[in-house]
Amino acid sequence: MNEPVPKKPVRHLLGLSGGKDSSALAIYLRDKIPEMEYFFADTGAELPETLEFIDLLEDYLGKKIERLNTNKNFDYYLKLHNNFLPSARQRWCTINLKLIPFEEFVGNDEVISYIAIRADEPSRQGYISKKSNIRTSMPFREGGITKEDVVHMLEASGIGMPKYYDWRSRSGCYFCFFQRKEEWVGLQEHHPDLFEKAKTYERSDSGGGKIFTWNQAGSLDEIVLSASIKKDSIAKTPLQKKLIDTLANCSEDENDDGCMICMK
Repeated sequence: MNEPVPKKPVRHLLGLSGGKDSSALAIYLRDKIPEMEYFFADTGAELPETLEFIDLLEDYLGKKIERLNTNKNFDYYLKLHNNFLPSARQRWCTINLKLIPFEEFVGNDEVISYIAIRADEPSRQGYISKKSNIRTSMPFREGGITKEDVVHMLEASGIGMPKYYDWRSRSGCYFCFFQRKEEWVGLQEHHPDLFEKAKTYERSDSGGGKIFTWNQAGSLDEIVLSASIKKDSIAKTPLQKKLIDTLANCSEDENDDGCMICMK
């Protein structure tokens, strides 16, 4: 008689973004769930500070952080989408570089996926898989952990906050379309090479007359010009005033879900 195949143990997975919340959750659960598996979906367009922080966190956790997307990055999928930039309504980058790699990493295994949504974020849901073998756990929400607690965890661990928080509100690609206008200015100031590279992705459709930019407010050059005019208070010409008004009146959603697996 054939022996029954032993059932595989449930896998515990935590996706890291290089942001404060997912990093604090890893610290919070390190000793509580020693069998935890950590992964980082590298888009190939990460900030240097993000990659540095992931390495630092890996040392602290004492366990390898699995890097996903080792062969296919943002540029690969951009070509597959005919060079049309992703947007809040067309998040093909999130699907191809976050969600699909995660579900491939899981396979058919029974998994508990730990999501770093805090107790003071009642409206956020994050990524909830429709696959029956993936269950979601939100320890921070269940434990009443708030942003203040998260910052304390990072400081108490000795790791501290990721350096990009000095000028940016979230982790993610350096050209993330969820960035606020002032964050684009911050990118230019802190990483002018990456800002120039982000500009090369913007383009005009000479046939249809459309302009494809990262931000609905205008091109990156227009955004930075507007910020410079405001800063120096030299908006004297009607054209300059019109540009400032246009950019200032473009709304930006502060409550978006960003990259749904690991945005913060």
